[in-house]
This record gives sequence, structure tokens and C-alpha cells, in this order.
Amino acid sequence: MKKLAFSALLAATLLGASDYNYEISPMVGYAFPNAQDLKDHGVYGAEMQFNNFDSVIKPELSVLFSNADYENGAGDTDIFRTAINGVYELGKSNNITPFVKAGLGYETMSNHQYDNHNSAFADAGAGVKVGITDQIALKLEAIEMLKFNNFNWDNNLLLMAGLNFAFGEKAQPEAPVAAPAPVPEPVAAPVAAPAPKPAPKVVVAAPIDSDGDGVFDPQDKCPNTPKGFKVDVDGCPLKATLQLNFATDSNKVDAEGEAKVAEFASFLNESPAYKANIVGHTDSTGSDKYNQKLSEKRAETVKTMLIKDGVAAERLTSEGMGEKMPVASNKTKEGRAENRRIEVELCK
Repeated sequence: MKKLAFSALLAATLLGASDYNYEISPMVGYAFPNAQDLKDHGVYGAEMQFNNFDSVIKPELSVLFSNADYENGAGDTDIFRTAINGVYELGKSNNITPFVKAGLGYETMSNHQYDNHNSAFADAGAGVKVGITDQIALKLEAIEMLKFNNFNWDNNLLLMAGLNFAFGEKAQPEAPVAAPAPVPEPVAAPVAAPAPKPAPKVVVAAPIDSDGDGVFDPQDKCPNTPKGFKVDVDGCPLKATLQLNFATDSNKVDAEGEAKVAEFASFLNESPAYKANIVGHTDSTGSDKYNQKLSEKRAETVKTMLIKDGVAAERLTSEGMGEKMPVASNKTKEGRAENRRIEVELCK
């Protein structure tokens, strides 16, 4: 039992998640009591697990009933057990989800023989859920119950099986957002044709680029572009956008997002006249106060990445808008995925 309890505590330091808010498992099994003067006996009941808490340890309510015969013909007793456990799931692989659990409970007995009395108990166990469908799984588990019974420690080993029914679907992390179209590179201006040979004395003036943006005046539709702006083929200032999306309750930028940030940093380094304000947003999951801080963390993360890519810190500002400016409905997981984002505003 000590090894099982240690495993449950160690599991609490890891990460885990369930796709549904609630799970109900009708269970049947067999109990093997030790030093309680009780015979082995059947057990049945139900377990309900709550996944809608922001914690890797999920609370579980367990209710179990059995009827057991005493040794030496002393009759039988009804046994009713209730327990509150913490459950940690070790991660799903090929529709198989192992888990460990530990908690406290209380046991009542209708016939108190051989110093068997109502008492609190501690329990710890392990098991596995084998997926049958997306919301139904076969659940197998072994639980060791330790009971302080009239100044003696008694233990029961329970082996149980049942069906696990999951319901109340959670929002899932969104699929990666497609990268924006690449920014076109400037096209070199055409070179003026040489003067015709029949008139060698005619001098053709060299092309002029008055604003020094790399596009000659005859083709320049924005002839007064200030220095420090990257321009398009018409000589007008280019603008780039940076939009990132995040997983639920996260400010981590994935590999695809890192490539977008690096590309945007290159644009800013080539257009030193621009400044940028990074704005973080969240969906409506969680409190307003928590979402405000999360949106600020997302904006600050992107700002730090841009600085590491060579953009001067004085050209960058960051702020968080929390959940106040959704671009899609927060009632669907797709809409919430769009709302968990970073937007960048360019200014001069």
C-alpha cells in the first residue's frame, strides 16, 4: 500500500487531461479482507470522476456496497463504503489510459462482530481504462483499503471491473493556423535603354530615385516615402502582420509560431521606421482577472522573442486585452481557438 500511495503523490507532479468534464463508472468486483474475520465477498457500486477542475489531480466520489459472511458461523453483515479520492491519469496511448488514485473514506457495518466497527479508512490503488468508443471504456482497478479497527490495522484488497461513461465535452487545443502569405521582396527597377546610335549626341538622363527607396521616380507611386520603410514594387511602404494562436491556458509558442515570429522580426529589422505594439487575447475560459494576466503573458512572450531576434526593445510595446475583444464565438471550441491569439499593430 505504501508503494501505491507514493506512486499517487509522484504522479501529482506531472501533467494530464481528460476530454470530458464528468465520468460515471458502475463497478462490480470482489473483496479479499485480511484480519477482519470476514470471508471473501462480492462488491458493487459506482464511481464518479470530476474533470472540470483546473488541476492534474481529479476528484472522484466512490460508493460501494457488499454483504459478507463472518467466519465460524457468526452471521453476515452489510458493508457500506464511501470515499473521496484524487485520480491522476498517466496519459492515453492506443486508447489505453492507466491511472493511480488515493484518498480517504468511511465504512459502516450492520453487524459488529469480532471487534469490527464503523471506521474511517485510507485507500490507494491503480487501474486502467480501455477505450471502446470515444465516450465508453472498460475500467479495471485494484484498490487497497487500510482501516483502523478497534486499535488494530485491517486491510482489504478490492479487485473491480466496470464500464466508464464520459460526458460533458471540453474545448480542445486548436489545429495549427496556416501561416500568412510571405512578404514579397522588392523588384529591381528596369535600367533605361541606351540612346539610339543614329543620334549619339543626345544625352539620356540617368534614372532618379528621389526618396532613396530603391524604386525609380517614374515607377514610384509613393515618391515621398520616408527613409527606413521597406517598400513594394510600386515604392509604397509595406506592412506585415503577425498572428499567433495558443493552446488553452498557455502562453507557449510552438515551432510553427517561432518561425512566424522570426519572419516578422526580419521585416522589422528591414523597416527601422516602424514600431510595433503586441496585443494578447484569450477566450472566455476562466475568470476575467486570470484571462487579463494570461493575455499580458502571451504578449510579453512574443515581445521577448522579437528582442532576441534583433529588434530593438524601444521599438516594441506589449499589452493584454484579456477576453474583451473576441473575433469569434466563445460558445464553440473552434471559436475559442480563434480567440486565443496574438495580434501586432504597426505604428510610425
